[in-house]
Amino acid sequence: MDLRRLIRDTGCRLLRGDALTEITCICCDSRSAEPGALFVCLPGRRTDGSVYAAQAAAAGAAAVLCGPGYAGSDLPGRCAVLQADDPRRMMAVLSARLYGDPGGRMTLVGITGTKGKTTTAHLLAAILQADGRRVGLIGTNGACWPGHRHDLNHTTPESCDLQALLRRMADDGCDTCIMEVSSLGLKADRTAGIAFDTGVFTNLSPDHIGPGEHADFAEYLYWKSALFRQCRVGVFNSDDPYVGKITAGCTCQMITYGITHPADVRAGADFTLLRTGGRLGASFTVDGVPYTVGMPGAFSVQNALAALTAARQLGAGENAIRQGMAHAVVRGRVEPVPLDAPFTVLIDYAHNELSMESLLHTLRDYKPARLIAVFGCGGDRSRLRRFGMGSVCARLADFCVITEDNSRTEPVEQILADIRAGLRLGCPATPFAEIPDRRQAIYYALDHAQPGDIIAILGKGHETTIERNGVKEPFVEREIVEECWELKKI
Repeated sequence: MDLRRLIRDTGCRLLRGDALTEITCICCDSRSAEPGALFVCLPGRRTDGSVYAAQAAAAGAAAVLCGPGYAGSDLPGRCAVLQADDPRRMMAVLSARLYGDPGGRMTLVGITGTKGKTTTAHLLAAILQADGRRVGLIGTNGACWPGHRHDLNHTTPESCDLQALLRRMADDGCDTCIMEVSSLGLKADRTAGIAFDTGVFTNLSPDHIGPGEHADFAEYLYWKSALFRQCRVGVFNSDDPYVGKITAGCTCQMITYGITHPADVRAGADFTLLRTGGRLGASFTVDGVPYTVGMPGAFSVQNALAALTAARQLGAGENAIRQGMAHAVVRGRVEPVPLDAPFTVLIDYAHNELSMESLLHTLRDYKPARLIAVFGCGGDRSRLRRFGMGSVCARLADFCVITEDNSRTEPVEQILADIRAGLRLGCPATPFAEIPDRRQAIYYALDHAQPGDIIAILGKGHETTIERNGVKEPFVEREIVEECWELKKI
């Protein structure tokens, strides 16, 4: 598409260059620039993207979009220069136009909240797939649709990358896309101009507050609520104490779900915990009708109820709802590793004190013979997190195996010393093993497992690499568990 058509009626100004310059893609990372690209100079916390404009032009970028204050005088004459008052928002507008508004070709579902976004998205995807739909997912676990999977740098990608992904999904026959929509993504206009058919609110608690994120909880809440000013139907958790503030000012039709508070779709509070084979789950009722979710605990019932409510609103059949909820597995979220073993192995992304405490409390409800926690803590991060994680696991687990996580540039020994201090603070009597190599730590846990145990491997979840000394190496925990179990059977 040429620049003249691309910027028509957008308020974007052509400062210099040929209006007939052809644009084939849009990027905001100069390392991704290529011939035919429009490079967008985004304002940053420390530097403006304009400092990378020359690098993008050298890589072949056909045009640069900047904000007021930069005119591209250092760029080669062949490179067109555009200007907009708000380059970030303009990038969203131009990306949607360049890629043909692909979201308009699909049913779009946006899910926001502090916790439960990933699980709810995967539960809903499993339901809609069982209903015969071709579904794409965008979120913490990356972007995926049938035959494709891609890692992402952000839960909600930058608008140029998001629109390109939506175009690929639409071209590949997807009729539905389910997105995790983060507060930071909404604040950064990554979904600007997208009209969601359905928005889902899971819950709210303080998070992402600090430099470069949100100034305070009020701002965090405001941006969470923004999704419901750009969707047709909103699905809300009536049990959450902040739901009234989330719905204030929303412009969409409202549907509620809940357990303890009045709601349009309400589950009974008397759910039952299930443990079959290596999987943990729960059964619950909605208006007296029983359902099963193949994930453990009360929070899984809440997430399942959100997915069920959204699925009904989207017209999914009852059989698809039952099948999808019962069989959905979320990579790295209390993910069971199927083994023909007399114990259960789960992989989860819990990587801080609060998430570990919630998960371990949930697993204890299943009355394991022993609850074994295999965990470490990331390097180059607050030491307080290590003490907290050690303390929680010592209090709630029967045995701990402490090991490395993404140590980054920090010595593993130093991290483990802090975790040991946390173990002593939590419960000095809890036995533990210290095995710095994470693969060997997983092997150790499986070698010493007893019938009825639950082994929770915590911290990395869906990640496929481990970072040591600043270098990332392949590391997929599910594969390591399966490999260890096969070796044990030889």
